[in-house]
Amino acid sequence: MGWVLMSERELRRIEVLSRVVEGRLSVAHAAEVLGLSPRQVQRLLRVFREDGAPALRHKARGRPSNHRLRAGVRDLALALVRESYADFGPTLAAEKLAERHGLEVSRETLRKWMAEDGLWLSRTQRRQFHQPRLRRERLGELVQIDGSEHRWFEDRAPPCTLLVFIDDATSRLMQMRFVPSESTFSYFEALEGYLHEHGRPVAFYSDKHSIFRVAKEDARSGHGMTQFGRALAELNIEILCANSSQAKGRVERANRTLQDRLVKEMRLEGIRDMEDGNAFLPGFLARHNGRFARVPARSDDLHRPLDLPPERLWDILCWRDQRYVGQQLTLTYERKRIMLEATEVTRGLVGRHVDTYAFPDGRLDVRWRGLSLPYRVFDPDQQRVTHAAITENKRLSAVLEAIKEMQEAQPPKIPAAGKQRTRYQPTGQRSPGPRSFLDKRAARKADKTARGTGPVSDP
Repeated sequence: MGWVLMSERELRRIEVLSRVVEGRLSVAHAAEVLGLSPRQVQRLLRVFREDGAPALRHKARGRPSNHRLRAGVRDLALALVRESYADFGPTLAAEKLAERHGLEVSRETLRKWMAEDGLWLSRTQRRQFHQPRLRRERLGELVQIDGSEHRWFEDRAPPCTLLVFIDDATSRLMQMRFVPSESTFSYFEALEGYLHEHGRPVAFYSDKHSIFRVAKEDARSGHGMTQFGRALAELNIEILCANSSQAKGRVERANRTLQDRLVKEMRLEGIRDMEDGNAFLPGFLARHNGRFARVPARSDDLHRPLDLPPERLWDILCWRDQRYVGQQLTLTYERKRIMLEATEVTRGLVGRHVDTYAFPDGRLDVRWRGLSLPYRVFDPDQQRVTHAAITENKRLSAVLEAIKEMQEAQPPKIPAAGKQRTRYQPTGQRSPGPRSFLDKRAARKADKTARGTGPVSDP
């Protein structure tokens, strides 16, 4: 008959059944040893006595599986992956094969095929180590925020920034928005959407960007907090800054996942700009959270209702500052000269400070004790980006775009060469210095002689 291949379990059954046939073991005891019912042991024993040990071999060994895929499915799936999903992971690729092509392949089967053809690296090859940190227990207790600058629309649009708000307890994406750059007004816009949708959380967790934290502890202005920090303080929301990127790894890993899945989802939908991208985000958020969000350790939600009228919220989510009013009822704001209209109220503001409210839509409101003051602006078209301006790295792309628009809108202005007052220009003449007593006497004698009065005796 030749060699018969058998598994370890089948060899164990032969050994136990042999003891039963020899009378050294009862059927009930054999059932306990094999983990089978006594009736199943009786069936196996009958087959063993009639046909011998080879009959205990599994009948399906050597035959194709009943659940095998049809011939050509593997080649078709890999061809589609190479053509449209070459940089997709097995899970996302399997989802798109089912949604767009009606090809049902399990993600593990597709993972094995892609690994065999070199289209996917195993988890061991991509493994990275991070210091673990326990999650918060309740929704809204801690929300991590960050901005990720990336080519979200690939070559279809310039790079931009995606602001991400993710809950620490559930890994649930709470708010996302495409913005030109990571700025205070961009975070104000995203925060407004978050507050209207979810309410006020206990605290936000961010990096040490200048939007969230004052770098200089001895700063003369700002009362020790940034504009974003001031707005959160008025909303009774705490802001915490992480000491390293690993400390806020939840949002960092979310950014990495979004740079893979979100970019490809928008590519398939043909999205080409930030406006269409922001319209696409709500549906993507629902699908992503339905798949990846976790259940918190405790079910209560710590979000508090907003309970603020829209006008009050707009006054909070703006850039507020104070400016000194000069003798001519003028003040300076962002290199622009602003003159207050002469009224009974403004005449008494000379030498005092007024409040300025700059809103995201470009409006500027000047107020004194809550009362809006009428004004007019000199040089309203004066450029905002100045020569040799200091620019943060995260705002560099937006600043360059603004510079390009200004260069295309108007020709360059040639500055006049100012006179250098400290520059020394030599004349080639030597300074005579102060006159001596003898020089002064000789000058007097020469003067008397010129008048014709004769020589003058010395005193």
